[in-house]
Amino acid sequence: MFYSHKYEVRVKLKPFIPKKVISNPNQARTDREEKAVNLNRNNEDKLNQTLRVIQGHVKSYFHSLNNEFLPGKSKIPLNVPSFNHEEIIEALKCTLSTNVTMGKNVKRFEEMFANYVGARNGVMVNSGSTANLVALSIVSNPAVKGHIKRGSEIITPAVTWSTTIFPVINIGCIPVLVDVNAETYNIDADAVERAITPKTKAIIPVHLLGNPCDMKRILEIADAHDLYVIEDACEAHGAMIDDKKVGSFGDLGTFSFFFSHHISTMEGGMVVTDKDELAELAKVLRAHGWIRELKDKEEIAKRYQKIDKRFLFINIGFNVRPTEIQGAFGMHQIKKLEQFIEIRRENAKYWTERLLKYSNYLLVPEERTGTRHVWFGYPLTVKPNAPFTKKELANFLESKGIETRPIMAGNMAEQPVMKLFKNRRVGDLENSRFIMRNSFFFGNHHGITEREREYVADCVEEFMKTHMG
Repeated sequence: MFYSHKYEVRVKLKPFIPKKVISNPNQARTDREEKAVNLNRNNEDKLNQTLRVIQGHVKSYFHSLNNEFLPGKSKIPLNVPSFNHEEIIEALKCTLSTNVTMGKNVKRFEEMFANYVGARNGVMVNSGSTANLVALSIVSNPAVKGHIKRGSEIITPAVTWSTTIFPVINIGCIPVLVDVNAETYNIDADAVERAITPKTKAIIPVHLLGNPCDMKRILEIADAHDLYVIEDACEAHGAMIDDKKVGSFGDLGTFSFFFSHHISTMEGGMVVTDKDELAELAKVLRAHGWIRELKDKEEIAKRYQKIDKRFLFINIGFNVRPTEIQGAFGMHQIKKLEQFIEIRRENAKYWTERLLKYSNYLLVPEERTGTRHVWFGYPLTVKPNAPFTKKELANFLESKGIETRPIMAGNMAEQPVMKLFKNRRVGDLENSRFIMRNSFFFGNHHGITEREREYVADCVEEFMKTHMG
């Protein structure tokens, strides 16, 4: 009993029980590991049970959607979702597991896509635009032998999307805009050759609307002048020259998986390359400049033992990582790509056969011998002698529920943004200016069936008959 000068305090002491002595620490560690395994297995069982309940409802929902086409009432959009219950269930699996940041799904999709393209490496990022930014940041990085220095010139087509050109400016270089071929909408190899100066360090051919560029000629020019080639294949998944897919010809290739592209991860992009050192640098640039995803990270860490290897930064970097949900989408989407491409090719073949009779007034696209066009959209160009304008034809199609849009950003030389930054134009860009004023495209995708494609051709024919007199 304990006494104070004012109070009597009775304290009941608990009997002393010595802690159990662990005679075998290894056994204790094994027990803990086994417990953790059982816990993870139990959680995985619960996740799978939940998914079994959910997936039936998700599948039923997609099957219940009414996509019946009603001519004159239903719209034909530029694109429709390329995913269904499979991608949604895989995304739910990621979310329920709480493994949502870049991980094994992204890695698996990178492997699948690189294998599809025929490249040694694929590095996924969060958009096609950042794929271009990362690719240009690689070839201009001082860690790369023979890297492009600030103030150098990089050749691009004038008709392209804006973020083909903006990364050139981002790395401190000067975009050189050259003309395109009026029939293919692709960069003109002759114009590329005329544009080369001692300052030229790279060419960015863009396989516009899924139509392969003349890579044989472009590579010959690049080899003769020791230039980098970065292929912008963001609209050309699966396009081919002979038996080789675009994106695999140059030093680097870029792709987009935005909602409107051949396959989608909602947002997303990919850099592909056969050069391992460039792929490893892409991983560094993708995530903060740290070493976490590198194959030789342990060897690098040994050289800087005073720095926590989890936070070891060896270069500059962005944060353009994709999520596991995007990777999950991609793993399913890549399996559907060839089917989607065949539908687009069948649609384009049908429209070309129906519309060639109007070739006096319309430039109707055709697939070049030795190539596989994958038809991001179906373009039409109104010739100068036509008794109607592009605007009249496009507005008529819009009035019939057929969505249209310009050929990407049109002639980028005419966009006001180009007044803000140094650039160079080669020649008068006659074809690019013509396309800006006379060309457009409408949607061509896996959601267009025989009824829709017939309706589109019927509408074009209706307009032509009215305006041809």
